[in-house]
Amino acid sequence: MTPAVAPATTAVPQARAVRLGPRAVCALVLISAVGVIAFGWPLLADSASGLAHSRDAPWLFAVLLPLLVAVVVATIADAGLDAKAVAMLGVLAAVGAALRPLGAGTAGLEPMFFLMVLSGRVLGPGFGFVLGSVTMFASALLTGGVGPWMPFQMLAMGWFTMGAGLLPGPDRLRGRGELLMLAVYGAGAAFAYGTIMNLQGWTYIGGLSSGVSFHPGDPVPDNVVRFLAYCAATSFGWDLGRAVLTVVLTLTIGTTVLKALRRATRRAAFEAEGTFETERAGRGGGGG
Repeated sequence: MTPAVAPATTAVPQARAVRLGPRAVCALVLISAVGVIAFGWPLLADSASGLAHSRDAPWLFAVLLPLLVAVVVATIADAGLDAKAVAMLGVLAAVGAALRPLGAGTAGLEPMFFLMVLSGRVLGPGFGFVLGSVTMFASALLTGGVGPWMPFQMLAMGWFTMGAGLLPGPDRLRGRGELLMLAVYGAGAAFAYGTIMNLQGWTYIGGLSSGVSFHPGDPVPDNVVRFLAYCAATSFGWDLGRAVLTVVLTLTIGTTVLKALRRATRRAAFEAEGTFETERAGRGGGGG
């Protein structure tokens, strides 16, 4: 009699709760393209169009949110978002939403960006995009920040978190080198987030001097110069505070948080597939 041998299991070093399948990629490319247009069209707007984000943002709100939902639906259809992945998404989004108000009004010190970077790193770009968008949506509900700017924030945070998941994998970079890479990415992405959100609000904020205000129909270089001056005058300090806090938290407690996230992902075994083996009972002397 030969004893049954249990099949060996191999641990996946970086399981990803939501993988980017073909339909998810298509949906993500679509919403990103719409997002680029939504953020960047003011630089190409004609002076006679009368367009401003204060008028078009509610329409973009109606367009972008279904597209965000489409990304989630596509990822479910492609890879499957099981109960464990939904639970982790809910927990991380709740923690991120709770962290955001802690730095509100304090020189841009927003610890949620640190959590988004590390979560995207461990759980991959697909989960990262969904997590960033859902977290920003939840924090808007928590802080009463619901408005035409919210879909822009959701999309920008989705890009921010997804980017961390697209960095070189942990099989190539671990330890101090990984922390330094995440710190550099977090700092750069913190400035990028603030800059593109400035582009969303720059067009309809009144009372600005002519040197930094938006002039529809002006040559693109002229408006770009005004926009950079606007960023320097209004948000550079906030973006710097966000970047510095992200770097400090990443370098000090990043290792602990990464280990906790990887341990939770490993135990959840998002990518594990159940296999069933059938055995023939040899009772009764079956013929062959």
